[in-house]
Amino acid sequence: MSHPFSEFLPWPTGPKLKSFIDRCNEELDGLKEVLESEGVIVRRPDPACCDFNVRTKTPDFESPNQYCAVCPRDVICTIGNEILEATMSKRSRYFEYRPYRKLCRYYFDNDPRMNWVSAPKPLMADSSYNPEFWTWNEEQRKANMHDYHFCCNENEVLFDAADTQLIGDVMLVQHSMTTNLAGIRWLKRQYQPKGITVRTLHFPYDLYPSHIDCTFVSVRPGLVLTNPDRPPVEEEVKFFKQNDWRLVDVPMWNGSKEHPVFCQSSRWLSMNVFSITPDKICVEDDEQDLIRLLEGEYGFDVLGIPYRGVFEFGGSLHCSTWDVRRRGGKRSYFPEWAGCEEDIGLTKLTQLP
Repeated sequence: MSHPFSEFLPWPTGPKLKSFIDRCNEELDGLKEVLESEGVIVRRPDPACCDFNVRTKTPDFESPNQYCAVCPRDVICTIGNEILEATMSKRSRYFEYRPYRKLCRYYFDNDPRMNWVSAPKPLMADSSYNPEFWTWNEEQRKANMHDYHFCCNENEVLFDAADTQLIGDVMLVQHSMTTNLAGIRWLKRQYQPKGITVRTLHFPYDLYPSHIDCTFVSVRPGLVLTNPDRPPVEEEVKFFKQNDWRLVDVPMWNGSKEHPVFCQSSRWLSMNVFSITPDKICVEDDEQDLIRLLEGEYGFDVLGIPYRGVFEFGGSLHCSTWDVRRRGGKRSYFPEWAGCEEDIGLTKLTQLP
């Protein structure tokens, strides 16, 4: 929670207020119009599968409601000619793949080269989680975070798609609250035989790590936006600098507009940007310091998108997009690996391959 009063208020239950939903939908429609004006084909989730105020029950757990269909990036990703549905890590998001199933079937029927993969569905039983995580005080949390001990344990394969980021033939995966080591090992075994190098990243100053796209965001070849509050482990990103990439701290978010009271994401949604081309990028319209940096220092054509109302639903411009197809083929942006061959972020925590 990022609003200064959130911790003093009871957390609401049930559906969001209609005014919040209407504003979010209006801003999502606005993004759609901007993307279409740039020549992007935009498809939307299946509205028949978008009633999330429904109790769900499996043999292993119950959830009083589900989440939303605002953040496809969390659920699904494209890797070469393959669409991958993530396992997800939260019970309320277990069935969040449903609004995208018709789209997946559409691509399957219309592209004979398309592969469609769903990662192994977890049980999400009580044994999949460390319940003590939610009772730690800040001192305990810092100690455990430096040991990378999170709410999800290693009993199942668990990962959210938004903890991954594909850059050419390299997939970055953040070990986090929402992606465990078993999930990273599964991704390695799935994609390394297909020529994708999978690398594990940690951001040890983030006490609630979840989803890489508010922490470490590649915006074009050679340039990564980094979070000044959450620096990466230097040894784990050595191969970026070895290949002449620039890692640039973003400015602090602009505070002229508060986050929604019950926004579940941090204020670093400011860096949750979406690149249309290597020179054109979508940024939330209020983030003027970031816009000036991207325009003035790096020559981007920045499209300012009003998007504060979407924050209420847990994401921003990158979260709420899923780029299915882009022009161009697979490239290697990291030709130099000398001294960086080992996935140190994984092997230092486990001896398993």
